[in-house]
Amino acid sequence: MTRIRVGIVGCGQAAQIMHLPSLRFLADLFEVTAVCDVSRTVAERVGADWNVPVRTTDHMAAVTLDEVDAVLVATPDAQHSVVALDAIAAGKHALVEKPLCLTLREADAIIAAQEQAGVVVQVGYMRRYAPAFLEAGAAVAELGEVRLARIQHVLGLNQLVVGGTSRVVAGDDIESAVLQEGRDLRLRLLAEATGAAPAEIQEAYSLLLSLASHDLSAMRELLGRPDGVLYAGTWHDGWYVTAAFDYGSFVCHFAAGFDLIPRVDATIEVFGERRLVEVRFDASQVRNLPVRTTITDANDTGGVDVRTIHPSWGDPFVEEWRAFHRHVTEGSQTKSSPADFREDLELCRDLVAAMAARR
Repeated sequence: MTRIRVGIVGCGQAAQIMHLPSLRFLADLFEVTAVCDVSRTVAERVGADWNVPVRTTDHMAAVTLDEVDAVLVATPDAQHSVVALDAIAAGKHALVEKPLCLTLREADAIIAAQEQAGVVVQVGYMRRYAPAFLEAGAAVAELGEVRLARIQHVLGLNQLVVGGTSRVVAGDDIESAVLQEGRDLRLRLLAEATGAAPAEIQEAYSLLLSLASHDLSAMRELLGRPDGVLYAGTWHDGWYVTAAFDYGSFVCHFAAGFDLIPRVDATIEVFGERRLVEVRFDASQVRNLPVRTTITDANDTGGVDVRTIHPSWGDPFVEEWRAFHRHVTEGSQTKSSPADFREDLELCRDLVAAMAARR
């Protein structure tokens, strides 16, 4: 199987702006054979725009289709585990947008199901597949003893960027009862994950999974898993989170939040005695914006040598799909697996516990 047939479940912004163009770009590796959305309007119009033959509002019809080898799960966060488990049960490989799920219980169910079915399940941490991020990993490995790390991810609300750069098909034909069911499911899962913490902490947990899981995952790849959480707090109704992670010989300072400035401020900095490695990400909703790594080294003449690395033009979403194709066709394991994602859930749990302790 060299050309993988993909069914897309959830045809919102991520699918329309990033995944469908990436799959079209990789048409020698993938073919989209089905689209599914709870809005009939969205499913039909997206299907027509991208010449997809099967268009449905029933995700089971998509994941059980003989003409589908793999499923992209791009529904609202709370529905990710349901669709992923149904896809795995149908023997399909799956690329699941982050977060894979909201609770440890769901993660364990997905891990067990994947192991039994023997399929590839990859979490959509596209930033970890960017060539510049891989260069950063190599530079950190050569840095020597880490003295300090700093991670920041402050994002202007998506629509501030999307509205001026993309055409997104939307539908107003979803029944109110279906929308309410989705909201209720999300609240139940947040309560399960946080032990019925105050609403502000539940929203902070949601922010950690929807936004900052990118950063926690990248932090673990570059630095390993921290020994623990020294401090964590949240403010402004859960829209801002700060924390400090204990790495034994150094501390990683962390900050994340949403604002109304149309830009992305997403950086990872790792400080050694004679080297600084910085990775800077741009808006993920605009394709092919470069991810850059800058390496600053002390030289032997009393100054510094600075290199900025942008290995190639392209998009991290394309790179994660290339990796997914390789793992499916080779039968190998992806680095952003369900088991890998579970570590981020555990970190989010620990952050929430630290927030609650402050109160």
